[in-house]
Amino acid sequence: MRTVRFIGPGRAGCSLADALSQSGWQVLGLLGRRDDQSKAAEGVDALVIATPDDAVADVAAAVRPVPGTVVVHLSGSLGLDVLSTHRRPAALHPLVPLPNPELGARRLREGATFGVAGDPLVAEMVASLGGRAVELADEDRAAYHAAACIAANHVVALLGQVERVAARAGLGLDDFVGLTRAALDDVARLGPRRALTGPAARGDWATLARHRDALPPEERPAYNALVGLAIHLAEGPPSGRVERRAVAADDDVVDDVPEVRVPWPVPAGAGAGGA
Repeated sequence: MRTVRFIGPGRAGCSLADALSQSGWQVLGLLGRRDDQSKAAEGVDALVIATPDDAVADVAAAVRPVPGTVVVHLSGSLGLDVLSTHRRPAALHPLVPLPNPELGARRLREGATFGVAGDPLVAEMVASLGGRAVELADEDRAAYHAAACIAANHVVALLGQVERVAARAGLGLDDFVGLTRAALDDVARLGPRRALTGPAARGDWATLARHRDALPPEERPAYNALVGLAIHLAEGPPSGRVERRAVAADDDVVDDVPEVRVPWPVPAGAGAGGA
């Protein structure tokens, strides 16, 4: 039986500890900030540092190196250099949200994808969880983690905007979650471009303008930015004018969002309407 110890008893650490325990690993404790961590690498096959990213290097440096112990961090964006004091460094990042240990442990054992690097023991961890390991070079980790945050955190933030805007029409978030699930299912089956529907996909600029006019000023920057991304994804209508335009919070045109392929926002009366 493989043995593992954790530093960092937060959501990620507790989720992975529970998942590994259920998958045949022996978990020999979760150490917190008030515990003596200097000997944490002793007597285990692996030590997992499950702290926030900005603490990983300091925690790793405070742990006395043990030649045979694999020291693993769970950061998606950090490279192996933050574990440079240890002979067998590794990284393991699960591509699943871990909102609490119970749900997190279940998701980690449901065929999750993990970004891994360094010592091959982390691939053994992934295999024991029934997951899929994807090797990541250090130079690719920031882009990988940015994609992960867009896929999870940004989607959640956008649904927060859905909740606020829907409330103006007297509806709740529950009325729209099914729509989001269906759209995600379409993306999985068809890919983002073919799954895109709505006014930006069909070039209905007047409807987009009406949306924007109905939003309070504080909601417009996010809406403008995402319409720009939708237009970019759809590549605009065949007759669309290629421009580099976006709209700032004060409605002044700025030039820091590339390849928005139609004027946005459109002038009053431009474009065709539609449901």
